Amino acid sequence: MNTLAEQKLKKYQKAKAFRENWVPLFEECYEYALPQRESFYYEEAGQRRDEKIFDETAVVGVQEFASRLQSGIVPNFARWADLMSGSEVPKDQREAIDNELDEVTEYVFEVLQNSNFSQEVHESFMDLAVGTGVLCVEEGDSINPVNFTAIPLPHVVLDTGPDDKIDHVFRERKKIPFDELQILFPNGKFDPKVEQQMGKDRETTVLELVCRDYSKRNEEAYYHYAFCMSTKTTLYEKQMKGVGSNPFICFRWSKCSGEVYGRGPILNALSAIKTTNLTIELILENAQMSISGIYQMEDDGVVNVDTINLVPGTIIPKAMGSAGLQPIQAAGRFDVAQLVLNDMRLNIRKALFMDMLADPNKTPATATEVAERMADLSRRMGSSFGRLQAELVQPVLQRVIYILKKQGRIEVPTVNGREVKVRSVSPLAQAQANEDISSVARFLELVGGAFGPEMMQMLIDSEKTAIFLSKKFGVPESLIRDEEQRRQIAAVAQQMAQQQMAQQQQGMQVGDEG
Repeated sequence: MNTLAEQKLKKYQKAKAFRENWVPLFEECYEYALPQRESFYYEEAGQRRDEKIFDETAVVGVQEFASRLQSGIVPNFARWADLMSGSEVPKDQREAIDNELDEVTEYVFEVLQNSNFSQEVHESFMDLAVGTGVLCVEEGDSINPVNFTAIPLPHVVLDTGPDDKIDHVFRERKKIPFDELQILFPNGKFDPKVEQQMGKDRETTVLELVCRDYSKRNEEAYYHYAFCMSTKTTLYEKQMKGVGSNPFICFRWSKCSGEVYGRGPILNALSAIKTTNLTIELILENAQMSISGIYQMEDDGVVNVDTINLVPGTIIPKAMGSAGLQPIQAAGRFDVAQLVLNDMRLNIRKALFMDMLADPNKTPATATEVAERMADLSRRMGSSFGRLQAELVQPVLQRVIYILKKQGRIEVPTVNGREVKVRSVSPLAQAQANEDISSVARFLELVGGAFGPEMMQMLIDSEKTAIFLSKKFGVPESLIRDEEQRRQIAAVAQQMAQQQMAQQQQGMQVGDEG
């Protein structure tokens, strides 16, 4: 075993041992809410995992949760973020740069919409319901420059660095044929032990690792490794530099201090989910007893319980004076069980934000109702929305831009928040911006009503107010005239006003002479 592989595998075993503390809890969540997702324990493909599910509220709820989150943060066929000039850009250059970045943004989202991003992020959002989602963003081909892969949580082991951020991502890839290693890692340097296994129809487990390089203090830098677990040798090693060079995007719903993995809505509702399933199981058992019945009999020496067949038309002999078979009334109460179910299902629906869905029996919601729902969802998500902005939205765009720049498809400065920053314009972000819009609207209405238009004209800069509102509404920069065009239009309007005034004065002079 080489030294590098030995060192990193020890790190992996330590991080995996820490994850084992979470596995029983995660496995319960997947069993009760995501039975279609891969288990932490080894199972054959196609094996059923729904034996514990008697109520589908959580299963359906996770699907709705993922769809609602996707439509609110990264909606399909929509522009859900903008690239804008950062704080390091001089003010007199920002407008021109913003117009250029608007064109880059259009191309980036064209690439995203033509890729498999929508499908894969939806799968990751289902994992996010448990707590942690992982996306792998890699270079594609000439048709689709970017390729996304949703990595199941059982395949990933995470670890954090000194800043409490995820700095080690281990991905375990099982049953990889030795002959495919050259396809997966075309630039890899294979040990003779690995080359000897090629052509023998044998498989191995490959461990990929992306870790932060802390020696580069002024820039983001990572190392990408691949190890063959059978031979304990290094297959691939590469250093990556720049914002967006990390192919793994790990995002969490919420987390407690000191923890690596996130805690999702399913963890919060797990007790209600298990109670609901248990209640349904008991109801079904009680229903079976109510249908088939429970009987008691006197031991009269005639009735034989081993030979009784309770079917229509059966004749059961009994002794003289014996009561024979007597049915016992079921002890269960369906009304009490229904009350418990209603409460538990409501808790599950609230945890997964299902209670905010529109009633299918009602008329379609208006635009105002949809906006109010999004605003309510944004408030209820709380800090989770901000965490998803920092751990999902920005890294996805940074990674896509990094790949497109590497391929020579675009030219854009570094997206680091200082030169170029990412601004979310998703429906949920728009719902938060609507509060600022409402504040400005109420202020303008109050000032105009109380002090009149003269005070409004003296106090409010109409041009700056309109630009502020356009940004809050998420209006593309290409639709807004630049400063030079606005000055030209203002000069033309002023000139026309002066000409009109001069014509009016001439008309008045002619009238006086007449």
